[in-house]
Amino acid sequence: MNNQVHPEERIVITGIGLTAPNGNNLKEFRENLLAGKSGVQKFETRYLGEVLAGICDFNVLKYQKKKELRRGTRVGSVSIYCCREAFNDSGIDLDSIDRSRVGVYLGVTEHGNVETENEIYNISKYDYDTKYWSHHHNPRTVANNPAGEVTLNMKITGPHYTIGAACAAGNMGVIQGLQMLRLGEVDFALAGGVSESIHTFGIFASFKSEGALAEHQDPAKASRPFDKNRNGIVCSEGGGVYVLERLSDALKREAKIYGEIVGYATNSDAFDFILPEPGRQAECIRLALKKAGLKPGDINILNAHATATQLGDIQECKAIRDVFGEEEAVWINNTKSFIGHTMGAAGTLELSGNLPAFEDGLVHQTLNLDELDPECYLKNIVSGQPKQLDRVDYIMNNSFGMFGINSVLIVKRYEN
Repeated sequence: MNNQVHPEERIVITGIGLTAPNGNNLKEFRENLLAGKSGVQKFETRYLGEVLAGICDFNVLKYQKKKELRRGTRVGSVSIYCCREAFNDSGIDLDSIDRSRVGVYLGVTEHGNVETENEIYNISKYDYDTKYWSHHHNPRTVANNPAGEVTLNMKITGPHYTIGAACAAGNMGVIQGLQMLRLGEVDFALAGGVSESIHTFGIFASFKSEGALAEHQDPAKASRPFDKNRNGIVCSEGGGVYVLERLSDALKREAKIYGEIVGYATNSDAFDFILPEPGRQAECIRLALKKAGLKPGDINILNAHATATQLGDIQECKAIRDVFGEEEAVWINNTKSFIGHTMGAAGTLELSGNLPAFEDGLVHQTLNLDELDPECYLKNIVSGQPKQLDRVDYIMNNSFGMFGINSVLIVKRYEN
């Protein structure tokens, strides 16, 4: 047990569990990114009919029984799968540790919409008689449901909660886990982000009414960040969770280390409900660099948040140009072009897809960048094929969300 405060303690990633529209573990996800395989497909949703979405296809019965599925939620299943996979990947024997010293910190974009929509639709068939309303509704819709379902499934008795931070939530879950480890509140943190968003018709309807829902005859070409012909967001589900530990503890058990979190930052635009403010985004990037003790040119891979909306991509590119200018060593890619926008899971999934570059030196490409929008010009956007680098030492992930919530993570190649 380590309940001392160590504000400078080094924090490392020792396990990764994920489900994405094009992969259900890191190896599969990475291979499909390098191969240019999209996970976007046609999806039938209530009232709107056929839309385009990123849909996960993981084995829900791997860690849950059918009875648990009936009582729980889709996002709960995503969370359980990712957390279990992360723990398995870390090599930690859950039965040999103090489960009161494990914390669960999961970022979410929204929660409860799916169950509420389903229940209202159900009682509409019975003249809105509320006696047909599910008695499971309350536990399904409380904000801490995703993390809570994990603690029930894994018998974790340490702290659990969700972090609501719009599309910055995945990064924020990781930041929270890091902070709790440094405070000595926990010894292991299950930290990341999850989303079930495609199972609510409302998210599609809202983006469509804004003119921000992607459309394309070929689903694989629908998500087009930076491209001149981009026309909106592809909504997706997914999850990405890390096991985080203090480096000293990870070394004691000779753990596999994916990388060390050396910089992070979060701030707020205080500008608009939806439209980002590039000045504040640039400030967030600079703050993360400052915390890591780095210069802009030290970053090797920058995974951009770009969601393929017209103004959102332009604003982020302004922020990136402001910080990085014409840096030759910084290579930029975008994972949403493969899987769409996984909302609360975006930050962790997109960072995960790049972490293997510490070993193989490959920067996965950005799909569907056929004609770069001049307003989205950035030096060294990787498109077409992966880019081979001699060495990757630092990876940055940008995740920005509604109400101007900005988050940035920087992970370093682990070295003693």
